[in-house]
Amino acid sequence: MVEIDVNSGFCFGVVTAINKAEEELAKTGHLYCLGDIVHNAGEVERLKEKGLKTITHSDLERLHNVKILLRAHGEPPKTYETASGNNVTVIDATCPVVLQLQRRIKKAYNEGLEQERLGGSKPLIVIYGKNGHAEVNGLVGQTNGEAVVIQDLEGISGLDLDRDILLYSQTTKSLEGFREIVKEIKRLKTKGKFEYFDTICRQVANRMEKMREFAASHEVVVFVSGAKSSNGKVLFEKCREVNPRTYLITDETELRPEWTSGYEKIGICGATSTPLWMMERVAEKIKQEDGRRESI
Repeated sequence: MVEIDVNSGFCFGVVTAINKAEEELAKTGHLYCLGDIVHNAGEVERLKEKGLKTITHSDLERLHNVKILLRAHGEPPKTYETASGNNVTVIDATCPVVLQLQRRIKKAYNEGLEQERLGGSKPLIVIYGKNGHAEVNGLVGQTNGEAVVIQDLEGISGLDLDRDILLYSQTTKSLEGFREIVKEIKRLKTKGKFEYFDTICRQVANRMEKMREFAASHEVVVFVSGAKSSNGKVLFEKCREVNPRTYLITDETELRPEWTSGYEKIGICGATSTPLWMMERVAEKIKQEDGRRESI
């Protein structure tokens, strides 16, 4: 039996972005997207064939009088300013969870500026996330580049712990990792205030435990994820923790017959950026290699 995990695949933010892209492409056959619409090369290529062209921030500065899609990850204020100045129409597909977090950080930053203006000191805004990740760039942009990003416990050593600290998290980070960061800052901080805000998307966080249960209930797990997906790397490792026979691939061409040979219960999982059609291709190839198996 080959089973695809029902909790795997696109999160609602990615679904919305792709739907918006396809709606525009159906009307005009052409649309620019700032960065890969999703961290999955197969899905990017599928939409490219429909007319979606991926551009960089440098490209945006040179473009005028066109339409661009802002993907689910979100963008810093400067992107909107550049688009407006170039008469670029923005189709904003920023995930609502990310957008809400951007607004919270922007509000906290502005309140800090006001405290400073009145003679106080503004708090240090810290973001637990991956340095350089598109979502994190958008969050840091809400603070005029002043927020500090930490990727792990080691990053805490670079913080000025004497200052008041406001801690937020990239929406796709693990709850476990966030709690470890909170615990360590509490342990080390001897002065000043420390406030932390659990801003992790529950759709992503909750699927982690469900995916672990799925992985544990199968003899072999094939995890399908784009090479650029941070979320995919995290979820893959969580699956492998409970099932050592978990293998990471980007598409069906990377399957190796010896991984599944002799096993009856094969599970297929994917990242929040992995399309269902790609997992279905993987399931079909496994079935072809062993005609006795059924796929559900």
